[in-house]
Amino acid sequence: MSSSYGENIRITIFGQSHSDAIGVTIEGIPAGERVDMDELRRFMERRAPGRNEYSTPRRESDVPEFLCGIAGGVTCGAPLTAIIRNADTRPQDYAALRAAPRPGHADYTSQVKYGGAQDASGGGHFSGRLTAPLCIAGGICRQLLAREGIEIISRIKSIAGVEDAGELTASTAEKDFPTVDDARGAEMRAAIAAARAEGDSVGGVVECAVLGAPPGLGDPMFAGMENRIAAAVFAIPAVKGVEFGAGFAAASMRGSENNDAFAVNDGAVVTVTNNCGGILGGITDGMPVVFRAAVKPTPSIAKRQRSVDMTALRDEDIEITGRHDPCIVPRAVPCIEAAAALAVYDALLGRRKETKWI
Repeated sequence: MSSSYGENIRITIFGQSHSDAIGVTIEGIPAGERVDMDELRRFMERRAPGRNEYSTPRRESDVPEFLCGIAGGVTCGAPLTAIIRNADTRPQDYAALRAAPRPGHADYTSQVKYGGAQDASGGGHFSGRLTAPLCIAGGICRQLLAREGIEIISRIKSIAGVEDAGELTASTAEKDFPTVDDARGAEMRAAIAAARAEGDSVGGVVECAVLGAPPGLGDPMFAGMENRIAAAVFAIPAVKGVEFGAGFAAASMRGSENNDAFAVNDGAVVTVTNNCGGILGGITDGMPVVFRAAVKPTPSIAKRQRSVDMTALRDEDIEITGRHDPCIVPRAVPCIEAAAALAVYDALLGRRKETKWI
């Protein structure tokens, strides 16, 4: 399985949804960096399950336990490994999955790929549960970026077709439901509740912005900042699309509309608009890096669905049991921030190596 990411820092995520523990190993963080454990726990709490009416009832503390790499609260230069012990597991809820795959999940494809050796409980290594160790690594990178004057903010842009109002200019992290406009957030909650009452689910879009990223991060072709961020964000199982700046809307514009004019402001080169999302040629231009991620509806729903019996090779209807979010989007918000933090910090370390020789 490909469960590693990064060039200048390298993270490897391990564990399964219902294994004894899940975790992450991080290599390449410079020695001497203090990790604020209270801040990290607050960040992890934003993703943790079982905290509100639009989350799964599964209760997990999601408190990281550091095994190595930190001494006295400071990184020591050795690989850093942290785990989260799974407590509220129910592998029996998934006993039938080897024969009848759940629509929208990786049950069928993992069966084809691994020939039945995969852990099917809760989706195993394919589960959104593995975004918890992603948030450990990304949460640490967020702290390191903040010391460089780089802030990552995000919001729920839409759920079930209900669009947030206003612009993303400041953090929504302190809100229970992270939208800019609280009234629109209430409409989104109502849409989630309606879907849940019908045994269904809804999806949406998360918007994220990286503020303060210096110009010069990223490389052309296969290591551009779009590539790096998208690769990290697509590690979140529910993400089905990523766009930067104007994104797909740029396809309907003329060049005169889409081009971002340059100007000088306080002695710095800036762009008047930001349709490029802060990235040109794969390299940051100093403007906010803005992107949006499309999050699909939770595939585990209470409605009866069509599937197959893979043993008998016949059609079969299934009803999914277990505990599931009626909407993944609110808990995906910090995960997307974590993915962005990993990508940007990795690129920042790479840029420092480059400029040593300039």
